[in-house]
Amino acid sequence: MSLRMKLAAITLDCPDPLALAAFYQEATGFAPHPKSDAEFAGLTRTDGLLMGFQRVTDYRAPRWPDQTVPQQLHICFDVPDLDEAEAALRRLGAGKPAHQPHDPARARVLTDPAGHPFCICLE
Repeated sequence: MSLRMKLAAITLDCPDPLALAAFYQEATGFAPHPKSDAEFAGLTRTDGLLMGFQRVTDYRAPRWPDQTVPQQLHICFDVPDLDEAEAALRRLGAGKPAHQPHDPARARVLTDPAGHPFCICLE
């Protein structure tokens, strides 16, 4: 018998949980978790998946692709239009590293305001 697990939550370390939650709320449309505060903020997808953001003292942003401070986590989001999604995410505060390892017509690496890399991929 194989074990089947359902992903229930993803939590990112960051210096400002409420600010990072606001970025991802605008980007994903997930609903704010009612118990969010300055130490831990959360967003909930309609199927119950929680995306959490926890305050870490002396937080050091990942240095992707350099591994002096490893990325620790990588999230991918499917989007219908890469150019439109990239422009909207950059307006929200996402960055775009110079190193882009994928075919830019299929996927792009961006960074959230706390420095975590994530991909947007063509559906």
